[in-house]
Formats: sequence, structure tokens, C-alpha cells
Amino acid sequence: MMGYNVDCDMLLKQVYEASFAMDDVVLFLDTHPDDQEALNYYFYVADMRQQAMQAYEEQCGPLMVDGVMDENYWTWINDPWPWEGECG
Repeated sequence: MMGYNVDCDMLLKQVYEASFAMDDVVLFLDTHPDDQEALNYYFYVADMRQQAMQAYEEQCGPLMVDGVMDENYWTWINDPWPWEGECG
């Protein structure tokens, strides 16, 4: 079982911020699909979000359902869920 600590709060905040930026640029691209600057920014924040999610999951546990299974066990219930904010 992975422990939950203050660093998890910071890492989750980074995931939220990168996700917000990604959602924002996606909305812009819906109306400006050929804007190269926006496309470059999309790839930048998508990478930032992926790195933030990976860092969170390595230290704090899974964020998405596709990261909760090991070979023989459903691991989603092992740790506090991201919104619980409990210390392990």
C-alpha cells in the first residue's frame, strides 16, 4: 500500500492545473483547428499532464481505472482515493 502525504496534494494540484490548461486549449482548438501556436501549446500541456499523472501515480497510487490492476488483484481499494486526502 502506498502512503499518502502532502506531496500527493501538490502532485494532484499539478494534475488539475495541467488538465485545466489542456481542456482550455481543446476548446480553443474546436474553433481554431489550424492555429499552430495553439496546437503546439496543446502538445506541451498534454505532455505536462502526462508527466504530472505519472508522478502522482508513482508516489500516491492510481488516478484512472486503467492503472489499478496488477496481475491478480484489483488494487483500486488499497489506498486513499485522491479526493479523500487522508494520510496513509
